[in-house]
Amino acid sequence: MSKFQDIIGQEQIVEHLQTAVMTGKVSHAYMICGERGSGKEFIANVFAMTLQCEKGGKEPCGICHSCKQAMTGNHPDIITLTHEKPNSIGVEDIRQKISGDMLIKPYQGARKIYIMNEGDKMTIQAQNALLKTLEEPPSYGVILILTANKESLLPTIQSRCVTLQLKPVSDEVMRNFLMEDLKIPSYKAEVCVAFARGNIGRARALAKSEEFDHLKQEAIVLMRHIKDMEIHEIIGAIKNITEYKMDVSDYLDLLSVWYRDVLLFKATNDANHLIFKEEIQYIRKVADQSAYEGIELIIHSLDKAKSRLKANVSFELTMELLLLTIKEN
Repeated sequence: MSKFQDIIGQEQIVEHLQTAVMTGKVSHAYMICGERGSGKEFIANVFAMTLQCEKGGKEPCGICHSCKQAMTGNHPDIITLTHEKPNSIGVEDIRQKISGDMLIKPYQGARKIYIMNEGDKMTIQAQNALLKTLEEPPSYGVILILTANKESLLPTIQSRCVTLQLKPVSDEVMRNFLMEDLKIPSYKAEVCVAFARGNIGRARALAKSEEFDHLKQEAIVLMRHIKDMEIHEIIGAIKNITEYKMDVSDYLDLLSVWYRDVLLFKATNDANHLIFKEEIQYIRKVADQSAYEGIELIIHSLDKAKSRLKANVSFELTMELLLLTIKEN
């Protein structure tokens, strides 16, 4: 069962929401902001479940009829907005599923709670429709807007919501969570933490992803041997990358982490702070063979390759240029 105590690294938000529950000072609208995978939906669901809990505590009890309904997604007064079009939330979605529905009083609890994921996908017309509801909400209505890009929402929408901004979770907290709660070995936890960049959901997903493990291994094998590979072998390695469903930027990030380790080891001769500690034999070799300028050029080229791919430059051309730069430096 999900509880506030299961929310990792967002203590201020937890305190704010629990205080609102216990004092009865619950706003009619909240905007929960954070990147994809950061835990917005989890927080919204725990908050909704707590508000509807029949025991009235600062955590959902998990035992009452209301909690059991919420856990199975069948609570009549917790409404998760679905929308017809995959990339936009239209005015009819808002009118039918929030504004119109909110006119009907709660079926069994004191509140009706609406959870809108990807709120930044609302059209301007949809936002204006929602604004009318936010201006004069019924006493029992609570709207939770989840968004990765609050700037895309009208200032008038933002001003009528209590904004809760998720913060990046510290590396230490994420590392402890992966190792203690998910039982991930330390060497794997280090890589996941480096990639997650403060996003606890991403760290959890990477830790459980077999595909990420395979992608990491492909990248490591390439980095170990690229200096000795022929051009046709490098091109073959590029083709292997395209077989993975994961974003190619994950692959480039793996290479960046490797070369940052090389640069760090070259500067300090200390393996304790490396992400790829288990690759020290190869990292030492690359560090000995490469100049500082060459390593920095490779790291810069990796960032440039990511920008080119975002701009839809040819994948094969971008990767060939990148890997030739790596090979030559």
